[in-house]
Amino acid sequence: MKAHKTDSVRFIGLLSSPTFSVLVALLAFSLCFPAVACRQNRRDRLRSPDLETSGGRHVRSYNHLQGDIRRRKLFSFQKFFLRIDRNGQVNGTKSKDDPLSILEITSVEVGVVAIKGLNSNYYLAISRKGELYGAREFGVDCKLKERIEENGYNTYASAEWKNKKRQMFVGLNVHGKPLRGMKTRRKKTSTHFLPMMV
Repeated sequence: MKAHKTDSVRFIGLLSSPTFSVLVALLAFSLCFPAVACRQNRRDRLRSPDLETSGGRHVRSYNHLQGDIRRRKLFSFQKFFLRIDRNGQVNGTKSKDDPLSILEITSVEVGVVAIKGLNSNYYLAISRKGELYGAREFGVDCKLKERIEENGYNTYASAEWKNKKRQMFVGLNVHGKPLRGMKTRRKKTSTHFLPMMV
């Protein structure tokens, strides 16, 4: 009986000691901390600057892609390689070895690229009237919206100009000749290009 009383006194003494209070506080904190951390991580993700709202939907910003340069050939659905010659003329070639069909695609804004002929030093451009041409200097005509279509091909539309509120696209006809922007549509395969690594 005496031993039982001694154990009870020790237990009560332990409960009232500062060490026990610290242990209880640490245990409670460790049980609550994961929930707090999860809530904080979720808040941080929602506040992330990489997520911007545009017209009611979330658009992810790929800032790390800006300035990214890809060397490609653009192979059209019509079986031509897009080329920009040394006079700034844009057309298609069947030759896969044509050095004028090697292009540099550079991200200039989110979803917007500049396409430059590596050997001609001309930028692919669409004028206000929808004409496809090579520009010596980079300007507003050279900003192209790049989009991957459902069939896996890419389309390139003028980021600056529209024709009656319709986008104007880079396109080649069945003879490899450039199409005027006002005659192009996203769904038409004449505007579809497959970027091929060089």
